Amino acid sequence: MPAKSARRKPARKASIPAKSPASTPPPTTRSARSAIVIAVVGAVVVAAVVAFLLWRESEPEALAAGGEPGVIARVESLYNDIYVYKRSNGFYTLSFGAERLRYTESIVNPDDELDLPVYYTQSMTAGLAYAPALEDAAIVGLGGGRTAWYHHKSVPGMHMTAVELDPAVAQIADQFFSVRSEENFDVEVMDGRVWLTKNDRDFDIIMVDAYRGPFVPFHLLTTEFYELVSQRLKPGGVVVQNVEPSTMLFDSAVATIASAFDHLVFFEGSGNIVILAYDGPEKDEAELERIAAERQAEYGFRYPLPEILKRRYMPEATTAKPLTDDFAPVEYLKAIERHNEKQT
Repeated sequence: MPAKSARRKPARKASIPAKSPASTPPPTTRSARSAIVIAVVGAVVVAAVVAFLLWRESEPEALAAGGEPGVIARVESLYNDIYVYKRSNGFYTLSFGAERLRYTESIVNPDDELDLPVYYTQSMTAGLAYAPALEDAAIVGLGGGRTAWYHHKSVPGMHMTAVELDPAVAQIADQFFSVRSEENFDVEVMDGRVWLTKNDRDFDIIMVDAYRGPFVPFHLLTTEFYELVSQRLKPGGVVVQNVEPSTMLFDSAVATIASAFDHLVFFEGSGNIVILAYDGPEKDEAELERIAAERQAEYGFRYPLPEILKRRYMPEATTAKPLTDDFAPVEYLKAIERHNEKQT
């Protein structure tokens, strides 16, 4: 199916005072910007191939005796230092990082495949109420696979594709969390933006949850990326994005997503914010509630859709500017807030 034509809308104006922006480099030519983006994405693809080859040579190994308490596996992949912990309550925790700087990526209840212990992942299910149909869905960023697996098992007839850059993460999700390819569930080991570019399928729901700790790969948080996501949605389809709200990155993410979509809806995530975006006419409130109730009755979702809709709220407006491929200072924004303090 041919891709829908890309478009760019101006960033929405807002009323709150602007935060101090990072200094902007001199403008580059369109050809130079394109060359930079192609080079960066090309490097990511090469790195992914190398990581895949390395992964095929070895599987995650448990720590030797005397290792860190609770750690049952540690993997040093090309992209992450990955730790799998077993908690006293039997749950597993998947963490990325090094030394003392580790970030929890997933919490897994091995005895209940529909349990979503992390609150924001429950809010990520909002697309099940907003999407025009529940036939095809994709998620960029697998992690422990909770969000993807919940959608797959809750709506067995929906074809779900999980796209994960790091083959070691995909292997751990399989080995420890039983998240693996099966009927109507595919795992693609590839950069998410590259996969969307190469793929000509359209989706009812596209979810994006590709954090590494507090950071997002810059090419997954630009106007051009979200325009690509928009092209891969069916008419009325939705994108659901997990956003870290505690720094200037949140304002920039809001402005960037708003530059590519007509409507944004915000959901509480208890430490994170979930943004749902879509194009076309604004969805009618009564119709949304009706659809949520009907789909809840049909599928019996563990986390009832009518209750998920109650998590909506309206944040303060922002005057941040959208991030673009030629200037996406994701790490710079975080560093400014921490006064460039080195983290060890």
